[in-house]
Amino acid sequence: MQGRLVAGRYRLGEAIGSGGMGRVWRAHDEVLHRVVAIKELTAALYVSESDQAILLARTRGEARAAARINHSAVVTVHDVLEHDGRPWIVMELVEGRSLADAVKEEERVDPREAARIGLWVLRALRAAHTAGVLHRDVKPGNVLLADDGRVLLTDFGIAQIEGDSTITRTGEVVGSVDYLAPERVRGHDPGPASDLWALGATLYTAVEGRSPFRRTSPLTTMQAVVEEEATEPRHAGALGPVIDALLRKDPAARPDPTEAEQMLAEAAEGRRPRKAQAYVPTRHSGPSAQAATAMPGTTGPAG
Repeated sequence: MQGRLVAGRYRLGEAIGSGGMGRVWRAHDEVLHRVVAIKELTAALYVSESDQAILLARTRGEARAAARINHSAVVTVHDVLEHDGRPWIVMELVEGRSLADAVKEEERVDPREAARIGLWVLRALRAAHTAGVLHRDVKPGNVLLADDGRVLLTDFGIAQIEGDSTITRTGEVVGSVDYLAPERVRGHDPGPASDLWALGATLYTAVEGRSPFRRTSPLTTMQAVVEEEATEPRHAGALGPVIDALLRKDPAARPDPTEAEQMLAEAAEGRRPRKAQAYVPTRHSGPSAQAATAMPGTTGPAG
């Protein structure tokens, strides 16, 4: 595959990433003479014609969603095309690694750095939500850490554009199950707060080195998301109460984006955010204890 010319324009280099849906290649745009990243949707090779149409629609949806978002923390999509019967997405090439790779290589991320990463992801999400786009698949693998220090959010492949129901149905569960907000697991329509919950789960993974709700199967993982509180993070430092706030089961009880941004900014400076304390659930000791559902404005011991 390396060296192959795609759509008469993009010369493939080495593969730089892969996942369940496809493979990402470094490529050279021989028209504009620049290096780009191309995502090859290999899943199209193994599905029916009707599912190929859905996959193509989702691919176009990703390009359309990303195009509506104007922010430096969102990976730019240059083009979407069909080649050899499957869709390809041409994107800005980010030299670096994903947050998932960083956790895998280093076991965990320093809390202040994790807060800085979270701050940029939140800013990308705010820009997306302002444009009427929900990401719906925020997770460590979709957060890119550039070698130059930038943080970028990528892969809007299952994004839901406000007013567009072409490729998604009410109650359809899409995304990585251990980063799905509880309301999404229950089949409710997601909102911006659902992306913030996924951000909280992503930051938990960054500082603890493991997903907060992953269990032995997708079903038990979804049950944990809905019914269980995450184990109190041991390495989160000042970021701990912010993660707790973002992981509230009730979307109405989570901080709004403005509050979350302020909390993350304080945590990035190593300061424990005062406002986050109001969102921290009371944790009781004992094998059968469950966390209380303290609402914003109530007081209780720190989590």
